[in-house]
Amino acid sequence: MNEATYCLFDSPIGRCGIAWRQARDGNAAWLVTSFQLPEAAPQTTESRIARNSGARNASGPPPHIRAIIERVYKHLQGELQDFRDVRVDLDGVSPFVREVCEAARKIPAGQTVTYRDLAAALGHPAAARAVGRALGKNPIPLLIPCHRVQATNGRPGGFSAHGGRATKARLLAIEGVTVNLWLELPSDP
Repeated sequence: MNEATYCLFDSPIGRCGIAWRQARDGNAAWLVTSFQLPEAAPQTTESRIARNSGARNASGPPPHIRAIIERVYKHLQGELQDFRDVRVDLDGVSPFVREVCEAARKIPAGQTVTYRDLAAALGHPAAARAVGRALGKNPIPLLIPCHRVQATNGRPGGFSAHGGRATKARLLAIEGVTVNLWLELPSDP
């Protein structure tokens, strides 16, 4: 079975979705293919996880995926988890997006880096904006913690999940990181 399947689950921040498929290498392990943070309505969360994962139908999660869901729940209630051991499927993204996502996975909970620093760590010091765009294509947010990458000026930077920067700030607050959400006001002429 290499076709993706998904399920929805309740979390401390709302209804999330997770999609998975069996590894193609003959390994019995499951790979997470997509993760959906809560949308404004559970129906939107479901339609988005189904569309993004390419899954045709929802199903009950196998034990390994159920264990990941339990860890996500704990994380979102403040019992921080390290998701680096979760096998993920990044086959549907470009090599650069994969490289950025793999680097972002190394950022520990409760810590942040800047887009510029992440770009430099990848050997592309002038590619901060490209790193930001790549993180916007992350199919597995939270498990691949793109929310831990911020702008150089101390502000959160963008976030493609529903709620944008406020959702990013909420995820970081759960991890004990304070984010400056102030708006830059125009200066007097």
